[in-house]
Amino acid sequence: MEMEQQVESERSGGAADHAHDVLIIGSGAAGLTAALVLAEQRRVLVLAKGALDGGSTNWAQGGIAAVLDEGDTFDNHIRDTMIAGAGLNRRETVEFVVENAPRAIARLVELGVPFNAEAGSLHLTREGGHSHRRIVHVDDATGAAVQKALLKAAREHPNITLLPGRTCIDFITGRHEAARYSGSGRVWGVYALDEASGKVEAHTARATILATGGAGRVYQFSTAPRGATGDGIAMAWRAGARVSNMEMMQFHPTCLYHLEVKNFLITEAVRGEGGRLINPRTGKRFMAFYDAERMELAPRDVVARAIDAEIKRFGLDYVHLDISHMPADFVRGHFPNIHDKLLGLGIDMTRGPIPVVPAQHYTCGGVLIDLTGRTDLPGLYAAGECTESGLHGANRLASNSLLECFVFGEAAARDILRRWDSFEAPPPVRAWDESRVTDSDEEVVIKQNWTEIRRFMWNYVGIVRTNKRLERAAHRIALLTEEVNDYYGHFRVTTDLIELRNLLQSADLIVRSARARHESRGLHYTLDHPQTDAEARDTVLVP
Repeated sequence: MEMEQQVESERSGGAADHAHDVLIIGSGAAGLTAALVLAEQRRVLVLAKGALDGGSTNWAQGGIAAVLDEGDTFDNHIRDTMIAGAGLNRRETVEFVVENAPRAIARLVELGVPFNAEAGSLHLTREGGHSHRRIVHVDDATGAAVQKALLKAAREHPNITLLPGRTCIDFITGRHEAARYSGSGRVWGVYALDEASGKVEAHTARATILATGGAGRVYQFSTAPRGATGDGIAMAWRAGARVSNMEMMQFHPTCLYHLEVKNFLITEAVRGEGGRLINPRTGKRFMAFYDAERMELAPRDVVARAIDAEIKRFGLDYVHLDISHMPADFVRGHFPNIHDKLLGLGIDMTRGPIPVVPAQHYTCGGVLIDLTGRTDLPGLYAAGECTESGLHGANRLASNSLLECFVFGEAAARDILRRWDSFEAPPPVRAWDESRVTDSDEEVVIKQNWTEIRRFMWNYVGIVRTNKRLERAAHRIALLTEEVNDYYGHFRVTTDLIELRNLLQSADLIVRSARARHESRGLHYTLDHPQTDAEARDTVLVP
């Protein structure tokens, strides 16, 4: 890690070199896609918290949804996405993404992503909510293969500078201009902590793209990586951007239940290829009680609630996901990484079931953007999981997430290139002020508050919600916000403190949104409002 930071920093000319046209925050699928398009004409700086491959893209197992088979159509993919999203999707966004999917796959093939092939064509698998086989994949580790190919291309491009080990704190806006205090929401870049030196740097650019991923770690159980603390969403909100549908937090139905291993996802494709959900006490399949038509291939919100209900009804710790009835060679061939990982834990998925539980998996809401990736703030674009583009609605259809990153990463980059002459050069900005803070002598406060947030969010704002639970969560957030703000104002920033602040802000946005929706729709299910309204409305929060 230290060696990687040193190599990349040397390539950029060191922290003092800020001569870049566009700043991208995040080095996953959305950020690197945008960087590669922009680098055709502009100089690009990519900042990453921690390692360059430490984000969610690298963790994605399943694949990428695209209409590539003659028996499938764009209309089918659009309909499946809208059904999964419980009608809350924006149709123009769904059409835009679905119709651009084949081109996105073609670009990835050109970059050298080694997608599985069969009889001369890309192998397509099927996942929950899809009416056809349309998931291109690289075994059961698609995200890692995509991340590797994108990083290779970015490293080799002379117009791209990669700078890992930077934890972003807040956007630089008009109020940070050195010459005047304009109060403008115009974004000129970001203040970022150099994790190695502990110094705060100001990175400025004519345009900024936010690609920081989701807020999964706000929950006690999550498949998201450690750094998914809602940083971009929280920063954009503080700078004045609207956020939408933050109550729509997707819970993946099948995360491995193991006392020693946390956050290991069992891909949706296991069910797509014949995996069955079984109650370990009764030994019987149970999805027929919840969705008799689609069974294990129902959308994730339906399956997650079904597993949650079985666990609570029978007092279970987990349920079983069983694909051992399929030929062993078939299972090992389709899921080599999962098979090897489980085998190392004493679980042979070719001979017996896998213990699984639901866990937070994807942030369907986020910073509001249009079809070009523009946010409310001049100079700020966004793409990927930190956004609410209108694609996912009330529930993300499996394997639409990486697709959204590619399509909107390119869309944002193309819009910046088209409008380049309208972007002014950034003005001189004020340096980060540490004159009134000291080093903390109570780091335990951060750990305690982090643990408390994740626990009450899981218990009060999880798969099934009530007004009283949401009220309790809001009360805890109010108390913790006062405490964290006081701490933030007195001590030098660290990555842990920055993440805690953003985690709490994200939790607040989720709870506010959940309290504002008086119906059950998609991922938001509340016992106090079990009905679904006739008209689907976005929950939009305005700073």
